[in-house]
Amino acid sequence: MKTSSRSVVDPFIVMDVMEAARVAEEEGRHIIHMEVGQPGTPAPVAARAALAEAMQDQAMGYTVALGLPELRARIAGLYREWYGIDLDPARVIVTPGSSGAFILAFTTLFDTGARVGLGEPGYPSYRQILSALDLAPVGIQTSAENRLQPVPADLAGLDLDGLIVASPANPSGTMLDRGAMEGLIHACADQGTSFISDEIYHGIQYEGRAVSALEISDDVYVINSFSKYFSMTGWRVGWMVVPADHVRVIERLAQNMFICPSHGSQLVALAAMDCGGELEGNMDVYRENRRLMLEGLPQAGFDRIAPPDGAFYVYADVSEMTDDSRAFADEILQKAGVAVTPGLDFDPERGAGTLRFSYARAAGDIVEGLARLKAFMAKRGTG
Repeated sequence: MKTSSRSVVDPFIVMDVMEAARVAEEEGRHIIHMEVGQPGTPAPVAARAALAEAMQDQAMGYTVALGLPELRARIAGLYREWYGIDLDPARVIVTPGSSGAFILAFTTLFDTGARVGLGEPGYPSYRQILSALDLAPVGIQTSAENRLQPVPADLAGLDLDGLIVASPANPSGTMLDRGAMEGLIHACADQGTSFISDEIYHGIQYEGRAVSALEISDDVYVINSFSKYFSMTGWRVGWMVVPADHVRVIERLAQNMFICPSHGSQLVALAAMDCGGELEGNMDVYRENRRLMLEGLPQAGFDRIAPPDGAFYVYADVSEMTDDSRAFADEILQKAGVAVTPGLDFDPERGAGTLRFSYARAAGDIVEGLARLKAFMAKRGTG
């Protein structure tokens, strides 16, 4: 049988790196994982216990398509706690991970061929999901001077139907402050461009507080997830906040595309939102890991980096060392036993000269990984 042109998307290279690391471990090698963008910690203890208890007397059947009402209400409460926003729970839509939210958002907002801007470097699946939906991703080359985030001047002449931004961003960890966020939202409003804010790393921040697009406008889409701060990557549950008059449109799509998010995952997510002590304990680990990375990477020779404001990544310019980041990452894996992600995932134009290092694992892994990188680079003659 033939496959569709929509199915022709690039691989998610970090997944290939994870597979190569798995094969190496299967062969008996000890690999330090600095490639994977997920917490090394499980869902909070009390959240897992809540699910175990619920499974004794609940069938775990379908929920309504928009998600458990109590979870939607609790998410709305989070916006009061974190941002001082009085959010109507009816605007909250629970989704099968943030990936499900992107599919629903793009399908709701854009017709075939619509042009959607995204900053580069940026999360690669934006581009691939857009392409699979017969939409046109428009890469916006961001600058170091703007902290690798798009600015209103970058939108001039692009004729965009939509713009998606991320703050804190993957892979850079940089954030948009309130003025920068306002500038982009207002520029999009002036041009009739739909604005989507990816906020899945909110809660994981080091320099100031992450600003939600909802603090500035209700005429935006905000996408978030329980994967990162709430340490629930494999549970596949996220959410989106949309204008009130879009809820029923998305509900019809969600009913047919997904039926509903996982019932069990929603129960874990609901309980996780009241596990602040354990979650802040995870943040203590990320803070220490960030300190170790910002000290240790330059000592290993990776000194062209910008301190991340949030998330758990360091994005390094290695263009003076290589013009093939994928081969360089493979060399690091094979010779140092450290898995890192080549920048090609995040920036098709400049990614051959960049690497992403994740520091979401235990501090002991970070210390060992940095030691291995330092030894490898010294032996290579560039450390």
